[in-house]
Amino acid sequence: MKLINIGYGNMVSSDKIVAVVSPDAAPVKRIVQEAKAKNIAVDATCGRKCKAVIVTESDHVVLSALSPEAIGNRTEEG
Repeated sequence: MKLINIGYGNMVSSDKIVAVVSPDAAPVKRIVQEAKAKNIAVDATCGRKCKAVIVTESDHVVLSALSPEAIGNRTEEG
């Protein structure tokens, strides 16, 4: 199991990531709202602006303050 740093000391298992997307699109905003309503959203932004939404195999949604490009680069390393 490889853990990916998604910013500010927070980690996510790279094996469980389905998608890393920008939070700007309306469908992604809807996914985040629904996840918050179901209590399956994890806010890992540490109070900063959300720049990436990570969707996992278990349908959990992780919010990160790093850009999708930065997270993508970290998944490719190693």
